[in-house]
Amino acid sequence: MYNYKLTLQYDGSRYKGWQRLGQGEATIQDKLEQVVSQLFGQPSEIIGCSRTDAGVHALAQIANVKAETRISCDEILRYMNRYLPQDISVTEVEEVSELFHARYNAKEKTYLYKIWNREYSNPFMRKYSMHVTRGLDLKAMCQASKHMLGTHDFTAFSNAKSKKKSMERTINSIEFEEIDGFINVRVRGDGFLYNMVRWMVGTLIAVGLGDRKSEELPEIFESKLRNQTGDLAEACGLYLEKITY
Repeated sequence: MYNYKLTLQYDGSRYKGWQRLGQGEATIQDKLEQVVSQLFGQPSEIIGCSRTDAGVHALAQIANVKAETRISCDEILRYMNRYLPQDISVTEVEEVSELFHARYNAKEKTYLYKIWNREYSNPFMRKYSMHVTRGLDLKAMCQASKHMLGTHDFTAFSNAKSKKKSMERTINSIEFEEIDGFINVRVRGDGFLYNMVRWMVGTLIAVGLGDRKSEELPEIFESKLRNQTGDLAEACGLYLEKITY
């Protein structure tokens, strides 16, 4: 059995997320599996590192696929990019150990969130950033983000339905960058719950707008109630940027 590691980029605007759904549902995983199954001549499962939500983009998603047939990495790369839709691309293919698993072997993930912070809209980035018309207090957002660092129970910041799995995650860093009307929020951690980054950013935006105070963050964590956070940040501004193994 041969195992191939794929590095992917995609515009998630017209997809219902990464994970395969019912028949006829447009997802990234489904599009990829259709192509690799044709390539290998047998039904093939693509295992993705991160199950990105509907509308979320990826700059460097990692996936792996196993096959009984050995095909050169260059051939896989060329074939997939030839038959995939233009909003999905494979940037690298590497043959790896049969034990490699894109999701289970990941040590750290980095997400980038883009906010367009001007009164007027940005027509070229409307599908790739969240438009916040009121000025954001970046200093207040930075102060609030410090309460999110470290290991916490992120129940209040997630739509995760399963209560059997641990809701604890570790956030290693949250960085802010202000450039040409954009505020970029970069969140790096060992893993993320469903919608977690979007709830975190939504809460930071609420602080930046003065609707929440930095000192309220510990109470929000303690409450474990999602209605205590800010609004859910829009999916279009979120990018899976990097995965570390």
